[in-house]
Amino acid sequence: MPMSIQRLSAGIVLLLFAMPAVAQTMPSTVGEADRQAIRMVIEEQLGAFQRDDADAAFAQATPNIQKIFQTADQFMRMVRGGYQAVYRPQQVEFRDIVDIDGAPVQRVFFIGPDGVPVIALYPMEKQADGTWKIGGCYLVPAGDGLA
Repeated sequence: MPMSIQRLSAGIVLLLFAMPAVAQTMPSTVGEADRQAIRMVIEEQLGAFQRDDADAAFAQATPNIQKIFQTADQFMRMVRGGYQAVYRPQQVEFRDIVDIDGAPVQRVFFIGPDGVPVIALYPMEKQADGTWKIGGCYLVPAGDGLA
């Protein structure tokens, strides 16, 4: 993995832990059709992880995430290395969508392959064509009040 991607991954991990502490969380104003579309995008990515289909998983990410990781293979290496709960979950439970600093964030409860529960926060971005894409994934301990 290129050094810039490693540094970026470290920055994402730091942001991952800082985000819940500084963010303003409010109930989401996203409508039902968008809620269903958001869930479908995340479910498609989770299914792609299960199939080890890097291209399909990468396709669910925003253009910015794709630009950062450059290739589907680099993206999958990052997921396998740092997101085992999402990559190979024992349990998945969709929770509510909240607005964090004005953006919709889907909360998903996971029990990872190690049996440890986490909450994944998925910031979602609506594209110009009306589709939703995943703008990141931030894992936080399930007991920190976000569950």
